[in-house]
Amino acid sequence: MSRPTVAGAVPSPNIWHHTATYEVENHAADREGCIETAMREIADWSGRTFLDLGCGTGFHLPRWREAARVIGVEPHADLLAIAGRRTRRMQHLRLLQGAAQAIPLPDASVDVVHARWAYFFGPGCEPGLRELHRVVRRGGTAFVIDNDPTRSTFGTWFRRGYPGIDAASVERFWATRGWHRQPLDIGWSFESREDFEAVVRIEFDPATAEAIISSHRGTSVDYAVNLWWRSF
Repeated sequence: MSRPTVAGAVPSPNIWHHTATYEVENHAADREGCIETAMREIADWSGRTFLDLGCGTGFHLPRWREAARVIGVEPHADLLAIAGRRTRRMQHLRLLQGAAQAIPLPDASVDVVHARWAYFFGPGCEPGLRELHRVVRRGGTAFVIDNDPTRSTFGTWFRRGYPGIDAASVERFWATRGWHRQPLDIGWSFESREDFEAVVRIEFDPATAEAIISSHRGTSVDYAVNLWWRSF
């Protein structure tokens, strides 16, 4: 029987506690697939072993179907169960319960790693990064996608909602460890105003969320992220 969570997992209050609303957010983010396009230009995963680290409900797992093997690792058992139902027809997929600090895979066993909004902005991620060095084969590539608070409307909201995160310190953290940064503009685009407001409320504290909702009209917003990547 799967444990509800595993040791060392950092709670992700949006998807852990508001799973259905987070699904709405996943559909709204990067509708054009800019992130996957940029990743593929750096390291194509066709015919290789692909690890989705912190795969959540498995929303992105079908996007890696061209890999020879796909592995999804997620600490939260309930989310992993949803991922299993979503991907039941992916015969080359294996789902495992585990955390980034202790990836349940052998040494040098994967070629490409994807972690989207799962590494929590640099400092504090050192145990997980050591695990990447262990599990990624020579010639492999790891990708980490995080918010870019230095630009875009969403970035302005992010700075207000998370004043303790210093973008310059985060950039130094990744750069000094040999990672490269590719800025991307992905956008948030919702089907309805109700969806937009619901997602804002799971991503920000109540005061910040209500300020955003009262000041921003419509169902779309410009949104910038950083694609961090490193070859091994």
